[in-house]
Amino acid sequence: MTATALPKRRARMTPRARTSLLIGYLLLVLLALVYIYPFLISVAGSFKTDADATQNPLSLVPQIWTAAAYERLFTTVPLLQWTANSAIITVIVTVCRVFFDSLAGYALSRLQFRGRGIVFAGLIAVMAVPNVVLLIPRFLILKELGLYNTFGGMILPLIIDAGGIFIMKQFFESVPASIEEAARIDGAGVFRTYWSVVLPMARPALITLFILSFQGSWNEFSHFVISRQSADLNTLTTGVASLTSGELGSGNQYPLQLAAAVLMSIPVAVLFFIFQRRIMNTTSGAEKG
Repeated sequence: MTATALPKRRARMTPRARTSLLIGYLLLVLLALVYIYPFLISVAGSFKTDADATQNPLSLVPQIWTAAAYERLFTTVPLLQWTANSAIITVIVTVCRVFFDSLAGYALSRLQFRGRGIVFAGLIAVMAVPNVVLLIPRFLILKELGLYNTFGGMILPLIIDAGGIFIMKQFFESVPASIEEAARIDGAGVFRTYWSVVLPMARPALITLFILSFQGSWNEFSHFVISRQSADLNTLTTGVASLTSGELGSGNQYPLQLAAAVLMSIPVAVLFFIFQRRIMNTTSGAEKG
């Protein structure tokens, strides 16, 4: 073609459309402030004195800047032990969830066995049950199995998640079954096909599951309350709760509590910002494969 296309002129927005767009942006800014403001209060409050935090709890500018709360966290409060416990549990739970949830999701999407529909219906039913309803039965089971107040009792009930199985099942169903036929012709079994062929294609879903599992186990609180009693098994969530209840000192201790909450949120925030572009791309892997 010899004719060149003329650049399209940008359509001018009408005053009504411009006003609607402006209102939309203002609403988004307000919603962002609603979510960000409590975190800003936490950061500012962690650098306040106890008196300043009590008198001006919503102020974003401390009257006197001090890092005493952070110094106390690393001296008089066993923060490092809480962090180590949380890290150990989170790593084990995250790795197990990614493996077992993806394995169960592949079985539900590919294997033809009697009762598969009932199993999937049961999975949906488990997702519909509020977690708080299961706390007492879980506590009784841990007591009967001798797992109460142990790392095993804190970890084992969390290594499989119904929501993660559902995510992986939905992703595997988007992968064409014809991709696996070549592996079967070469003599690969079900697990080899899952591990070597399908799982590498599921990177977007695995990243999503990894982030959700890490965040869920790192921030888990209710299960750790009913699965242990010893202070040596405190995680960051139960440890910060002990600060809130005043077990480690007197007074409201607002700066100390807020400083612990700020430090606790850093790993999850860093992980989310690293993988935020891929967290919801659960179908791109199948399309590219």
